[in-house]
Amino acid sequence: GGGLGDWNPNRSCIHADLAHVGEYDAALLGQLLNRPGEALPVMEMAAADALRTLLYAAERGNASADEVGRSAMDDDAPEGAEGGAAGSGSGGSNLTPRQLFGGTSIQILLRGNLAPTPLRSIQSRHMNTLLKCPGIIISCARVRPRAMALRIRCAKCLDTRTVFGNSTVSGTSGGSATMGLGSSSPFSGFSLPPRCLGPNPQECGPAPYAVLPDDCLFVDQQTLKLQEAPEMVPTGEMPRSVLVAVERGLVDKAPPGTRVMVLAIASLFNNNGGGGAGSKRPAPGSSPTKTAYLRVVGMERESSTADAARFSPAEEEAFRQLSRRPDVYDILYRSVAPSISGSYTVDIKKAILCLLFGGSRKRLPDGMRLRGDINVLLLGDPSTAKSQFLKFATRVAPVGVYTSGKGSSAAGLTASVVKDARGEFYLEGGAMVLADGGIVAIDEFDKMRPADRVAIHEAMEQQTISIAKAGITTVLNSRSSVLAAANPVFGRYDDLKSASENIDLMSTILSRFDLIFLVRDVRDEARDRMICRHVMGVHIGSGGRGGGEGGGSGGL
Repeated sequence: GGGLGDWNPNRSCIHADLAHVGEYDAALLGQLLNRPGEALPVMEMAAADALRTLLYAAERGNASADEVGRSAMDDDAPEGAEGGAAGSGSGGSNLTPRQLFGGTSIQILLRGNLAPTPLRSIQSRHMNTLLKCPGIIISCARVRPRAMALRIRCAKCLDTRTVFGNSTVSGTSGGSATMGLGSSSPFSGFSLPPRCLGPNPQECGPAPYAVLPDDCLFVDQQTLKLQEAPEMVPTGEMPRSVLVAVERGLVDKAPPGTRVMVLAIASLFNNNGGGGAGSKRPAPGSSPTKTAYLRVVGMERESSTADAARFSPAEEEAFRQLSRRPDVYDILYRSVAPSISGSYTVDIKKAILCLLFGGSRKRLPDGMRLRGDINVLLLGDPSTAKSQFLKFATRVAPVGVYTSGKGSSAAGLTASVVKDARGEFYLEGGAMVLADGGIVAIDEFDKMRPADRVAIHEAMEQQTISIAKAGITTVLNSRSSVLAAANPVFGRYDDLKSASENIDLMSTILSRFDLIFLVRDVRDEARDRMICRHVMGVHIGSGGRGGGEGGGSGGL
């Protein structure tokens, strides 16, 4: 009784591995995979009973006999209320939600090795089943309190009842607290009794009950938006996103830009005005089409896809043998875009190789941090394969985002504040936040508007993005390398003008790039013939590719 004031339902959780559940009972695992909405509340109730047994044993060992008797009566009171729920309701209706659930409610978080289901593959056959979905969090709403059990009182006869998450009422047939705190949908409302359940319902009139907020039980709930990772989106397709609901111990665990692997229950809810979240009943004539969302029952953070990569022992041995070779640097840089030939590409390939591998972040004794990612700018004439280098780098990197300067805005590159349907603002990460731990390739860098180009200054040097808009003040991580390509002022490099006159970029953005290459298309007949032979060899077949590359790099 005295410890209920310190009890927090948002911090009481245990982790359950699906493999351990399968070893204990295969039928239970099947029930958990196929009907998790029914199995999880029962498991939480069993965990609460086990905790109640442990607390009772601990109190019996440390208390006297009469104190044990009182604590046993207190512990058995919720069970007695549940057992007598089908009767007159005199005992069950007098218990508040905190007395029913206080101190013994536990949230079960699942984890395990299920086959991942892409977001674009979620269909109607997946509804009400357990899924494992990878993705990246792109936006977070604020944390809201959600009622798990309501305490209601009649305005006339003062009859007091408790309404549970499945809209059952204590003291009636079927009204019990055995389903725990996880039985109701995150977007479902409560239906109050239309008539009084007291001894004289005729005298109280219709809809007599009012909610007592101080005696209700609330838990934390948050809605997130989960989107496909950029490297998983098929070419030409828009990235799919789905609404995700987390509650209790999972709120505020994943800021925008975090790569996560969620174990969730695919569910549906009404998204129209009449039957939306918080409404008592769906509007008449509402559409039968529902909106899908994921109710999360387990979440694991992933730093990047590179950490999740798995290699066979033969591949690991090949990597070790390659690392022992003295010419490993030459082998690796020649593997960068081998179809692009020419002497001017040697240093560019070495720079892109260093950009893909990255450096090591340093933290100085005084707390200052030095970035380890390398930024590269390719500035030069058209038709010198700058865009091909950018495409190759984003395709090879574990996390890569390709964007064009003219089609990018400051909010799309960094972060934006969006207003939802309820009028609240939430944060949505841009390209540099989604590419955290990878590279961002920006083509046509000189075509960007100066105001948009200034927005990435902080992201390139400090590797953070600071937001102070619409009452939202936060800092997002943007630990990514930038590979940019740009043209000179007049389209081609003018030899009669100085380098500063050819480059139409401010010194503030140029200082952020560690390596700047001036790629020039020199007008030379022998060089052009060499390039023509190489291009023809690439198009004819793979046999001419090796010879063309060797001739190009050796002859020039």
